[in-house]
Amino acid sequence: MSTAPSLLAWRPRWWRGRSAVIALPYAWLLLFFALPFLIVLKISVSEMETVHVKDLLRYADGVATLTVKLSNYVFITEDELYFKAYLNSLKYAGITTVGCLLIGYPFAYFMARARATLQPALLMLVMLPFWTSFLLRVYAWKGLLAEKGWVAQAIEAVGLDRLMAAAGWIPAPGMLLNTPFSLALGMIYTYLPFMVLPLYANLSKMDLRLLEAAADLGATPWTAFWKVTVPLSKAGIIAGSMLVFIPCVGEFVIPELLGGPQTLMIGRVLWDEFFSNNDWPMASSVAVVVILLIIVPLALFNKYQAESQEVRP
Repeated sequence: MSTAPSLLAWRPRWWRGRSAVIALPYAWLLLFFALPFLIVLKISVSEMETVHVKDLLRYADGVATLTVKLSNYVFITEDELYFKAYLNSLKYAGITTVGCLLIGYPFAYFMARARATLQPALLMLVMLPFWTSFLLRVYAWKGLLAEKGWVAQAIEAVGLDRLMAAAGWIPAPGMLLNTPFSLALGMIYTYLPFMVLPLYANLSKMDLRLLEAAADLGATPWTAFWKVTVPLSKAGIIAGSMLVFIPCVGEFVIPELLGGPQTLMIGRVLWDEFFSNNDWPMASSVAVVVILLIIVPLALFNKYQAESQEVRP
Protein backbone atom coordinates (compact mmCIF):
# COMPACT_ATOMS: atom_id res chain seq x y z
CA MET A 1 0.00 0.00 0.00
CA SER A 2 2.86 2.34 0.63
CA THR A 3 4.18 2.06 -2.94
CA ALA A 4 0.96 3.11 -4.64
CA PRO A 5 1.25 6.85 -3.95
CA SER A 6 4.84 6.89 -5.13
CA LEU A 7 3.92 5.15 -8.37
CA LEU A 8 1.04 7.53 -8.97
CA ALA A 9 3.34 10.47 -8.31
CA TRP A 10 6.05 9.09 -10.61
CA ARG A 11 3.94 8.24 -13.66
CA PRO A 12 2.81 11.77 -14.54
CA ARG A 13 6.41 12.98 -14.55
CA TRP A 14 7.40 10.00 -16.76
CA TRP A 15 4.56 10.63 -19.16
CA ARG A 16 5.36 14.32 -19.35
CA GLY A 17 8.95 13.57 -20.31
CA ARG A 18 7.93 10.98 -22.89
CA SER A 19 5.32 13.30 -24.37
CA ALA A 20 7.90 16.07 -24.72
CA VAL A 21 10.27 13.78 -26.61
CA ILE A 22 7.50 12.55 -28.92
CA ALA A 23 6.15 16.06 -29.43
CA LEU A 24 9.41 17.40 -30.90
CA PRO A 25 9.28 15.48 -34.24
CA TYR A 26 5.54 16.06 -34.48
CA ALA A 27 6.05 19.80 -33.98
CA TRP A 28 8.77 19.74 -36.65
CA LEU A 29 6.45 17.98 -39.12
CA LEU A 30 3.61 20.35 -38.29
CA LEU A 31 5.76 23.44 -38.78
CA PHE A 32 7.69 22.44 -41.89
CA PHE A 33 5.29 20.05 -43.67
CA ALA A 34 1.68 20.26 -42.53
CA LEU A 35 1.51 24.05 -42.26
CA PRO A 36 3.13 24.75 -45.68
CA PHE A 37 0.93 22.06 -47.22
CA LEU A 38 -2.20 23.69 -45.78
CA ILE A 39 -1.07 27.05 -47.19
CA VAL A 40 -0.58 25.51 -50.64
CA LEU A 41 -3.95 23.75 -50.33
CA LYS A 42 -5.60 27.04 -49.44
CA ILE A 43 -4.08 28.77 -52.47
CA SER A 44 -5.18 25.89 -54.74
CA VAL A 45 -8.87 26.51 -53.97
CA SER A 46 -8.59 30.30 -54.18
CA GLU A 47 -9.08 32.70 -57.05
CA MET A 48 -6.21 34.65 -58.59
CA GLU A 49 -6.44 38.38 -58.91
CA THR A 50 -3.96 40.53 -60.80
CA VAL A 51 -0.96 40.11 -58.51
CA HIS A 52 -2.23 38.26 -55.45
CA VAL A 53 -4.58 35.49 -54.36
CA LYS A 54 -8.04 36.33 -53.05
CA ASP A 55 -8.98 35.40 -49.51
CA LEU A 56 -11.27 32.41 -49.10
CA LEU A 57 -13.34 34.04 -46.36
CA ARG A 58 -14.62 37.57 -46.88
CA TYR A 59 -16.76 39.69 -44.60
CA ALA A 60 -18.76 42.60 -45.97
CA ASP A 61 -21.97 44.30 -44.84
CA GLY A 62 -22.41 41.84 -42.00
CA VAL A 63 -22.24 38.84 -44.33
CA ALA A 64 -19.37 36.30 -44.32
CA THR A 65 -18.76 34.61 -47.67
CA LEU A 66 -16.64 31.49 -48.12
CA THR A 67 -15.52 30.94 -51.74
CA VAL A 68 -13.85 27.65 -52.64
CA LYS A 69 -12.74 27.12 -56.24
CA LEU A 70 -12.39 23.49 -57.32
CA SER A 71 -12.24 24.08 -61.05
CA ASN A 72 -8.44 23.74 -61.07
CA TYR A 73 -8.65 20.13 -59.90
CA VAL A 74 -11.36 19.42 -62.47
CA PHE A 75 -9.17 20.94 -65.19
CA ILE A 76 -6.23 18.72 -64.17
CA THR A 77 -8.36 15.61 -64.71
CA GLU A 78 -9.55 16.83 -68.11
CA ASP A 79 -6.33 18.20 -69.63
CA GLU A 80 -4.08 15.60 -71.25
CA LEU A 81 -0.96 17.70 -70.64
CA TYR A 82 -1.11 17.22 -66.88
CA PHE A 83 -1.86 13.51 -67.18
CA LYS A 84 1.19 12.96 -69.40
CA ALA A 85 3.37 15.07 -67.11
CA TYR A 86 2.30 13.09 -64.03
CA LEU A 87 2.78 9.81 -65.89
CA ASN A 88 6.24 10.84 -67.10
CA SER A 89 7.23 11.88 -63.59
CA LEU A 90 6.19 8.54 -62.12
CA LYS A 91 7.74 6.62 -65.01
CA TYR A 92 11.16 8.26 -64.87
CA ALA A 93 11.16 8.19 -61.07
CA GLY A 94 10.53 4.43 -61.26
CA ILE A 95 13.21 3.95 -63.92
CA THR A 96 15.69 5.91 -61.81
CA THR A 97 14.85 3.90 -58.70
CA VAL A 98 15.26 0.56 -60.46
CA GLY A 99 18.47 1.70 -62.17
CA CYS A 100 19.96 2.94 -58.89
CA LEU A 101 19.01 -0.34 -57.20
CA LEU A 102 20.57 -2.49 -59.92
CA ILE A 103 23.80 -0.48 -59.85
CA GLY A 104 23.89 0.42 -56.17
CA TYR A 105 23.17 -2.98 -54.64
CA PRO A 106 26.30 -4.72 -56.01
CA PHE A 107 28.44 -1.73 -55.06
CA ALA A 108 26.97 -1.59 -51.53
CA TYR A 109 27.42 -5.35 -51.21
CA PHE A 110 31.07 -5.05 -52.25
CA MET A 111 31.60 -2.20 -49.77
CA ALA A 112 30.07 -4.20 -46.92
CA ARG A 113 32.23 -7.25 -47.70
CA ALA A 114 35.47 -5.31 -48.27
CA ARG A 115 38.24 -5.14 -45.70
CA ALA A 116 37.53 -2.87 -42.75
CA THR A 117 40.50 -0.67 -43.68
CA LEU A 118 39.17 -0.22 -47.22
CA GLN A 119 35.56 0.60 -46.35
CA PRO A 120 36.16 4.27 -45.33
CA ALA A 121 37.82 4.95 -48.69
CA LEU A 122 34.94 3.34 -50.59
CA LEU A 123 32.45 5.29 -48.51
CA MET A 124 34.29 8.51 -49.31
CA LEU A 125 34.12 7.70 -53.04
CA VAL A 126 30.33 7.39 -52.77
CA MET A 127 30.03 10.74 -51.00
CA LEU A 128 32.62 12.47 -53.18
CA PRO A 129 30.06 13.82 -55.72
CA PHE A 130 28.40 15.77 -52.90
CA TRP A 131 31.55 17.88 -52.66
CA THR A 132 30.76 19.33 -56.09
CA SER A 133 27.80 21.51 -56.98
CA PHE A 134 24.76 19.55 -58.14
CA LEU A 135 24.22 22.00 -60.98
CA LEU A 136 27.82 21.71 -62.18
CA ARG A 137 27.59 17.92 -62.27
CA VAL A 138 24.43 18.03 -64.38
CA TYR A 139 26.01 20.60 -66.72
CA ALA A 140 29.04 18.31 -67.04
CA TRP A 141 26.80 15.60 -68.47
CA LYS A 142 25.63 18.03 -71.15
CA GLY A 143 29.22 18.29 -72.34
CA LEU A 144 29.88 14.56 -72.04
CA LEU A 145 26.78 13.62 -74.05
CA ALA A 146 27.00 16.40 -76.62
CA GLU A 147 28.46 15.81 -80.06
CA LYS A 148 32.15 14.87 -79.78
CA GLY A 149 31.80 14.50 -76.01
CA TRP A 150 33.81 11.75 -74.35
CA VAL A 151 30.83 9.64 -73.35
CA ALA A 152 29.09 10.23 -76.69
CA GLN A 153 32.20 9.13 -78.62
CA ALA A 154 32.55 6.00 -76.48
CA ILE A 155 28.89 5.05 -76.99
CA GLU A 156 29.11 5.62 -80.73
CA ALA A 157 32.38 3.68 -80.97
CA VAL A 158 30.81 0.49 -79.59
CA GLY A 159 27.54 0.96 -81.49
CA LEU A 160 25.28 1.38 -78.45
CA ASP A 161 23.64 4.43 -79.99
CA ARG A 162 22.18 2.30 -82.79
CA LEU A 163 20.75 -0.15 -80.26
CA MET A 164 19.24 2.69 -78.21
CA ALA A 165 17.75 4.23 -81.36
CA ALA A 166 16.14 0.90 -82.21
CA ALA A 167 14.76 0.67 -78.67
CA GLY A 168 13.33 4.20 -78.88
CA TRP A 169 15.53 5.68 -76.16
CA ILE A 170 17.01 8.21 -78.59
CA PRO A 171 15.48 9.56 -81.84
CA ALA A 172 18.44 8.60 -84.06
CA PRO A 173 22.01 7.26 -83.75
CA GLY A 174 24.36 9.92 -82.43
CA MET A 175 21.58 12.02 -80.87
CA LEU A 176 22.15 11.36 -77.18
CA LEU A 177 21.39 14.71 -75.57
CA ASN A 178 17.88 15.91 -74.62
CA THR A 179 16.45 12.40 -74.92
CA PRO A 180 14.89 9.90 -72.50
CA PHE A 181 18.30 8.20 -72.32
CA SER A 182 20.15 11.35 -71.23
CA LEU A 183 17.45 12.15 -68.67
CA ALA A 184 17.52 8.66 -67.13
CA LEU A 185 21.32 8.63 -67.13
CA GLY A 186 21.55 12.00 -65.39
CA MET A 187 18.97 11.10 -62.76
CA ILE A 188 20.53 7.70 -62.01
CA TYR A 189 23.97 9.28 -61.69
CA THR A 190 22.66 12.03 -59.40
CA TYR A 191 20.60 9.87 -57.05
CA LEU A 192 22.81 6.78 -56.94
CA PRO A 193 24.48 7.72 -53.61
CA PHE A 194 21.06 7.96 -51.96
CA MET A 195 20.57 4.27 -52.80
CA VAL A 196 24.07 3.06 -51.94
CA LEU A 197 24.33 4.59 -48.47
CA PRO A 198 21.19 2.98 -46.90
CA LEU A 199 22.04 -0.36 -48.53
CA TYR A 200 25.61 -0.23 -47.20
CA ALA A 201 24.40 0.67 -43.71
CA ASN A 202 22.05 -2.32 -43.77
CA LEU A 203 24.41 -4.86 -45.34
CA SER A 204 27.35 -3.94 -43.12
CA LYS A 205 25.33 -4.91 -40.02
CA MET A 206 24.25 -8.31 -41.34
CA ASP A 207 25.38 -11.35 -39.35
CA LEU A 208 27.67 -13.34 -41.67
CA ARG A 209 27.13 -16.45 -39.58
CA LEU A 210 23.75 -16.80 -41.26
CA LEU A 211 25.51 -17.29 -44.61
CA GLU A 212 27.79 -19.88 -43.02
CA ALA A 213 24.74 -21.69 -41.66
CA ALA A 214 23.11 -21.62 -45.11
CA ALA A 215 26.29 -23.09 -46.64
CA ASP A 216 26.36 -25.83 -43.99
CA LEU A 217 22.79 -26.71 -44.95
CA GLY A 218 23.84 -27.15 -48.59
CA ALA A 219 22.89 -23.79 -50.07
CA THR A 220 25.00 -22.50 -52.92
CA PRO A 221 26.38 -18.93 -52.69
CA TRP A 222 23.76 -17.75 -55.19
CA THR A 223 20.94 -19.43 -53.26
CA ALA A 224 22.22 -18.02 -49.97
CA PHE A 225 22.32 -14.57 -51.51
CA TRP A 226 18.68 -14.71 -52.65
CA LYS A 227 17.34 -16.56 -49.61
CA VAL A 228 19.36 -14.84 -46.87
CA THR A 229 21.10 -11.63 -47.96
CA VAL A 230 18.34 -10.05 -50.04
CA PRO A 231 15.52 -10.63 -47.50
CA LEU A 232 17.68 -9.30 -44.66
CA SER A 233 18.50 -6.17 -46.70
CA LYS A 234 14.83 -5.44 -47.37
CA ALA A 235 14.86 -2.44 -45.01
CA GLY A 236 17.82 -0.91 -46.86
CA ILE A 237 16.17 -1.52 -50.24
CA ILE A 238 12.96 0.19 -49.12
CA ALA A 239 14.80 3.13 -47.52
CA GLY A 240 17.00 3.66 -50.58
CA SER A 241 14.06 3.37 -52.97
CA MET A 242 12.09 5.96 -51.02
CA LEU A 243 15.06 8.35 -50.89
CA VAL A 244 15.39 8.09 -54.67
CA PHE A 245 11.78 7.87 -55.84
CA ILE A 246 10.25 10.70 -53.83
CA PRO A 247 12.56 13.56 -54.96
CA CYS A 248 12.66 12.20 -58.52
CA VAL A 249 8.92 12.70 -58.95
CA GLY A 250 9.24 16.46 -58.54
CA GLU A 251 12.66 16.83 -60.19
CA PHE A 252 13.04 20.00 -62.28
CA VAL A 253 16.72 20.78 -62.92
CA ILE A 254 17.76 17.48 -64.55
CA PRO A 255 14.77 17.26 -66.95
CA GLU A 256 15.29 20.92 -67.85
CA LEU A 257 18.99 20.47 -68.69
CA LEU A 258 19.13 16.89 -70.00
CA GLY A 259 15.55 16.15 -71.02
CA GLY A 260 13.61 17.07 -74.12
CA PRO A 261 10.05 17.50 -75.40
CA GLN A 262 9.36 13.79 -74.88
CA THR A 263 10.36 13.95 -71.21
CA LEU A 264 8.07 16.69 -69.88
CA MET A 265 7.77 16.16 -66.12
CA ILE A 266 5.53 17.77 -63.56
CA GLY A 267 8.34 19.96 -62.19
CA ARG A 268 8.48 21.86 -65.46
CA VAL A 269 4.69 22.25 -65.48
CA LEU A 270 4.84 23.69 -61.96
CA TRP A 271 7.51 26.18 -63.05
CA ASP A 272 5.44 27.32 -66.02
CA GLU A 273 2.30 27.76 -63.95
CA PHE A 274 4.06 29.72 -61.22
CA PHE A 275 6.43 31.94 -63.18
CA SER A 276 5.26 31.97 -66.81
CA ASN A 277 1.48 31.95 -66.40
CA ASN A 278 1.51 33.54 -62.93
CA ASP A 279 -1.38 31.24 -62.03
CA TRP A 280 -0.62 30.37 -58.42
CA PRO A 281 -3.91 28.52 -57.69
CA MET A 282 -3.38 26.22 -60.68
CA ALA A 283 0.25 25.61 -59.75
CA SER A 284 -0.75 24.89 -56.14
CA SER A 285 -3.38 22.42 -57.35
CA VAL A 286 -0.73 20.61 -59.38
CA ALA A 287 1.58 20.54 -56.34
CA VAL A 288 -1.18 19.15 -54.08
CA VAL A 289 -1.85 16.31 -56.53
CA VAL A 290 1.89 15.54 -56.66
CA ILE A 291 2.04 15.34 -52.87
CA LEU A 292 -1.01 13.07 -52.76
CA LEU A 293 0.52 10.80 -55.42
CA ILE A 294 3.51 10.30 -53.12
CA ILE A 295 1.99 10.42 -49.63
CA VAL A 296 -1.02 8.16 -50.15
CA PRO A 297 0.94 5.13 -51.48
CA LEU A 298 3.55 5.63 -48.74
CA ALA A 299 0.87 5.72 -46.05
CA LEU A 300 -0.78 2.56 -47.41
CA PHE A 301 2.60 0.82 -47.61
CA ASN A 302 3.52 1.79 -44.04
CA LYS A 303 0.14 0.55 -42.82
CA TYR A 304 0.68 -2.75 -44.63
CA GLN A 305 4.16 -3.07 -43.13
CA ALA A 306 2.86 -2.39 -39.62
CA GLU A 307 0.05 -4.93 -39.99
CA SER A 308 2.43 -7.60 -41.34
CA GLN A 309 4.79 -7.09 -38.40
CA GLU A 310 1.90 -7.40 -35.93
CA VAL A 311 0.71 -10.65 -37.52
CA ARG A 312 4.25 -12.08 -37.68
CA PRO A 313 4.92 -14.29 -34.61
